Parts: sequence; C-alpha cells; structure tokens
Amino acid sequence: MPPVIQNPKGTRDFYPDDMAFQQHLFDSWHKSCRLYGFEQYEGPMFEHLELYTQKSGDEIEKQLYTFEDKGGRNIALRPELTPTLARMVAAQGTNLKRPMRWYSISRLFRYERMQKGRLREFIQINMDILGIEDVTADAELIAAAIGMMKSLGFDEFDFKARVSSRTLLEELFLGCGVNADKLKTLYALLDKKNKISPDVFSEELQAVVNDKDICRKIDEFFKCESIDDVEKFVETIGLTATPESTGGLKSLNQLKRLFALIDSYGLSDYLAFDIGIVRGLAYYTGIVFELIDIQGAMRAIAGGGRYDNLVGLYGGPPTPAVGFAAGDVVLGELIKAKSIAPPPPSRSDVFIISLDNSENAHKELIKAACKLRARGVSCEFSLKENQNIGKQLKSANNARARYVLFVGGDEGKAGQMKLKNLADGTEELISADGFEEKIAGAVA
Repeated sequence: MPPVIQNPKGTRDFYPDDMAFQQHLFDSWHKSCRLYGFEQYEGPMFEHLELYTQKSGDEIEKQLYTFEDKGGRNIALRPELTPTLARMVAAQGTNLKRPMRWYSISRLFRYERMQKGRLREFIQINMDILGIEDVTADAELIAAAIGMMKSLGFDEFDFKARVSSRTLLEELFLGCGVNADKLKTLYALLDKKNKISPDVFSEELQAVVNDKDICRKIDEFFKCESIDDVEKFVETIGLTATPESTGGLKSLNQLKRLFALIDSYGLSDYLAFDIGIVRGLAYYTGIVFELIDIQGAMRAIAGGGRYDNLVGLYGGPPTPAVGFAAGDVVLGELIKAKSIAPPPPSRSDVFIISLDNSENAHKELIKAACKLRARGVSCEFSLKENQNIGKQLKSANNARARYVLFVGGDEGKAGQMKLKNLADGTEELISADGFEEKIAGAVA
C-alpha cells in the first residue's frame, strides 16, 4: 500500500465531531457579535505582500506564507485581518457611514514556530469599531470581548481583561529620558517580557536604552500595580500634563474613564490594570488590552487595542479605530479543559425504520422521508435494503436522532405509525395520514 499522506504541519483535520465543536464556537461568536450590533464582513484569503510590509517592514515576510502568482505579483496568505479591514475602509473613502461596527470570523495563516495553542493555520474572530475617537468605543469593545467569553461559559475566575495604554507607556518612556527612536524596539522587547527570564530582559533592556538610570526608572514604573501607583510615579519624575490635557496625563485620564465606563456595564470584576500589557504590533496608538487565562499558564486568549492611524496609512481618511481578535485554538483548549462544550448535536431529527421485509419496504421509507423533508424535518433511513430492526436501531443511535419513526408492520396495516422519543423512551401511535405534520410539530 502507498504511504499515508499527512496533513501539512501546523494544520488540522476537522472530522464531523470536530466540526460540531467548531460550529458551537462559531455560533456563540456570531450571537455575541449580533448582541452588540456588529455587522459581518469578509476579505480575500490572500493579499498583496505590500499590505503587510508597508505596515510592519520587510522583516514580516519571514512570518508569512508568500508566493509569486502567475502574473509576477508578490502575494501573501493573510496572517491577520486588521490590515484587510483598514484597506477596505480606505478604499471606500468617506462613503461608509460611521461609526462602523464590523466583525469577521476568518481563516488565517502564519509561518511561525508552533507551540501549545499556536498553529500555522487557525480561525480568528475580529471585532472592530471605527469612526469613534472617544474611549466609549474602547469600553464597548472590551465589554463585547468579555461578553463573548461569558457566553461560552467562562467567568471572572477563569479570565481577566488586563488593560494598559501605549500612549501612557510612550509618555512614561519619554519622561524617563528614552529617545523616541528607541520606542519601537522597546515595545517589541516588552511584548516578550513574560517569555524570557528577568536577567535576559535586563540585559536586553540595557542594550536598547544604554543608560542605567533610565533602566532603573523603567524598572520602577513597571512595578506599578494600579493607576494610583502610576500617578505617584509620574510625580516622582516630574512629568507634567500634555498641552491638550488638564489635571494629569491625558492617557491616565482616559484609563480612569475607561474603568468607570466598564463599571457601568457591571463588568468591573473582569477588568484589571496591567502596565505590562504592550501588544507587539506597531500600529497600536492608545489603550491596549488582553484577555488572560488566569486558571492556566496566564496565556493571552484575546487581545487588541486602538489603532487610529492604520486606515490613513493605506490612503484613507483619518479614521479612529479600536478592535480585538481571539483565535479558536486557545479558546478551544480552554473550553475542553473546563468541560463546557455541549455534546454533538443530532445528525437527524428522525430516523425512519422499516418493520417490513417486503420488496416495496425501501420505497415506502423513501416516500416517508420525502414527506418529512418537504416539511423541513431532517431525517434519514438505512440505505441497506431489508436490514434487520436491531441494526436499524443501532444506526438511529449513531445518528443521534431525536425520534425514531417505525413504518410498516401491524401498525402500518392499520393505517398507523409508531413514533418513539429516544430522549425519554416514550412512544405513541400516530395516523399515517398527515404524519409529517404531527412530526414537524414535535421536532419544532
């Protein structure tokens, strides 16, 4: 026999039970998005490579699946959806009505080292609000992200939304004496802070900043555990309010207002300030957040933030925006670990079983199935003619059917059929005349 061909590394095969689990996740995602007034959109599976290099530089190509098409164009399978969203919005100029509440459930691809919870092909939900500069949009989006998790069965003991601000970090770094041209490198280092040892982090920080006094100040403000702690630190280094802000740093005032708004949603138990949340992507411009699994290895379940400049980067009008994304791989693992996934759904509402062994028995099954399907009732029957009743019942159980309809036998001669509810074992005789109406009502 020829060797079995395996699926590509970093991808998954979805058998029917796996698809049923995925559909449960997607159904919950769709419901959560509609609950918060989001509209669904989608973009192409691949984009011009320039869409990603323009945002992140040529080095991003190492993390992408790229190829040259037959027209000589450099193409990349999409690794994320936000650049596609920004491109789509930029292409429409001012034609789109704002604010926009858009969501997408999309298949993405990244060529990177695989690890637990991270594959090369995955499915991700994106939710974005565009056209609102105020922190009210950030609060609404974070509330939607928390609502998505709650709808799946998680609570405040399972996860937290940890919030920070790229604007605050920039103000603090500059206030400590960091050169502006070092910020991008510093953000990338901070994004991996929890993935390397403290000694390695200190060495790399010293290499970036190259000033022990500045490093000491950075270490100090990263010890801040609350907004109050940050305010005290700001006073120690003499950092003053920005010209457009009064009564403190604008970024701190935004964070205070965000926490007050989340309290109005009744979700304060899910929110925590964490100055260490940076988000590695360079396009974030304000508040950033991550949903963290607090029962496991403190993994990020979802993440996002404000990206007010991205639409403009692709030639569109100035468009404030905030969004987040969550992948199906980590969420799937958490759902299974907590045993909150529902059992696989019924394959069919009704399984039709023949009690006869005649030449016309199979034809009668087909006629019964056609009448039920015409009424929108999902049904099936054994495709093996004259199969014994025991094997037909086994097939009904394998189909996870809700009901069994027995056709023929003594009941059939009397113009009746037997309908059995497999959940509670109850049986009833129904008239063969108009049986499809009776069953359609039962399974509705």
